[in-house]
Amino acid sequence: MVTVIALKALVIWAGILVLAIANGLARESLLTPAFGTPTSLVLSGLLLSALIIGMAYVSLPWLQISRPVQFVIVGLGWLVLTIVFEFSFGLWQGKSWPELLAAYTFKGGNIWPVVLAATALAPYIAARLRGWA
Repeated sequence: MVTVIALKALVIWAGILVLAIANGLARESLLTPAFGTPTSLVLSGLLLSALIIGMAYVSLPWLQISRPVQFVIVGLGWLVLTIVFEFSFGLWQGKSWPELLAAYTFKGGNIWPVVLAATALAPYIAARLRGWA
């Protein structure tokens, strides 16, 4: 059963990844030209956080977990996958470690740490919204 839950959680995370890429494209093509970088980063971060929690809310019945510890484990799994992806993709693009780590500060409107917190807490928040936790 644990393997099935892990595979389902991975599929959901892949959906979150698609949402994150679409969010980034929308930020760069629509929000940044309209509002500038700092404002677009805040709006994009808030939108992505809401999308992640929404994805967790919609997918929770399919995931078939019900214990608070399971919500936490899935959320932490999504967090680890996200961080590994971000660093791997950034390094593949030729970014330096200081460039990659800059995303973890709140400079210039960047709220990436908030998005990471939303990712980790999304299953638990979704369960609370559904009245399950």
